[in-house]
Amino acid sequence: MRIVLLLSAAVFLNYFDRGALSIAAPLVQEELQLSPTQMGILFSAFFWSYAPLQPLAGWLAQRFDVRRVLGCGLALWGLATALTGFATGFWMILGLRVLLGIGESVFYPCNAKFLAQRAAVHERGRANGLVATGQALGPLAGTLLGGLLMAGYGWRPAFLLFGILSLLWLWPWHVATRAGATSGSAAGARPVRYSVLLRQRSLWGTSLGHFCGNYAYYFTLTWLPLLLVREHGLSMAQMAVVGSCVYALQAVAAPATGWLCDRLISRGGTPDRVLKNMMNIGLCGTAVAMAACAFVSPTASIGLILMAGLFFGMQSAPLGAISQTIGGPRAAGQWMGVQNLCANMAGVLAPVITGYVVESTGQFLWAFLIAAAVTLAGVFAFGVVVQRVEPIGWDDAG
Repeated sequence: MRIVLLLSAAVFLNYFDRGALSIAAPLVQEELQLSPTQMGILFSAFFWSYAPLQPLAGWLAQRFDVRRVLGCGLALWGLATALTGFATGFWMILGLRVLLGIGESVFYPCNAKFLAQRAAVHERGRANGLVATGQALGPLAGTLLGGLLMAGYGWRPAFLLFGILSLLWLWPWHVATRAGATSGSAAGARPVRYSVLLRQRSLWGTSLGHFCGNYAYYFTLTWLPLLLVREHGLSMAQMAVVGSCVYALQAVAAPATGWLCDRLISRGGTPDRVLKNMMNIGLCGTAVAMAACAFVSPTASIGLILMAGLFFGMQSAPLGAISQTIGGPRAAGQWMGVQNLCANMAGVLAPVITGYVVESTGQFLWAFLIAAAVTLAGVFAFGVVVQRVEPIGWDDAG
């Protein structure tokens, strides 16, 4: 449990740091005189390195000591965050966002490897729910505390402080894992060859479904502050409060959904039915909320975005549990590496597409509709493409 709490803290810092630029966007855009297209590129740049490096990160997680792999990654992303406070223009921020993506790329493969190895199938919902709580609390704290801090003291001191706080996590992680509890491959088994892994239909199903769920999430994570400030006329302080509520609902829904999944499985439900159904409820709810935002008043759209936060949380626990169950201890890190590569292409595309659409049309209507349509496609991925949620016999597969 102590390691799971530290993993939750790490993903908290992960999302806190990656979302900091979005919170600072109104101030950065004004100070550096950046266009909406340039802001979209900066939002996207993190994923230029984060997404392509996922398979490599998955291999590192399966092959080497998870303690060291995750620790090195966090040190790198904490440094990149701190240095952003000294950025003087578009190109410097661009480079630091790429560096941030390199550091953060190791988290999910390391997390998947650990939970697949240490958590039983009827415990993975709660474990993933707890980690997902950290994922939600990161942007919540970033939006609320970061937004208020930036409103009072500016964005540069905030980035420096955020980076230092991330680096402080390394000490408790070192203390908790120095006995080697997270090291090595599962039971000495060699990692699965990627030539075998990539032939699994369910891998492409979870990858497509994760991409579809991520599109609306990253659209919200990157553009919500500017939407609230520029379109709805909120102040930085008001934006911080409203934006944080989205992630607060996600933080509540994630562990509750994880607990419910474990409860249903313990009482006889199959992981296949329980996890897929819960995942698809979250996707459908998100799609409805996004689509409705395109046609209602600004006040009503805020309520719908809050509702989307609830459905984001419902997706988190079953998503991780599905991949960890199918991949198993021998391949979960590599599985998540490939899946996260595909999934985070949404982080590359959603910010840029949204920036282009908003600049071309002068409104967010089509941005919301695109997010809804992409999310709905995820239901097909998990309902049809993903096969039964049960461990693959890798010796037979290879």
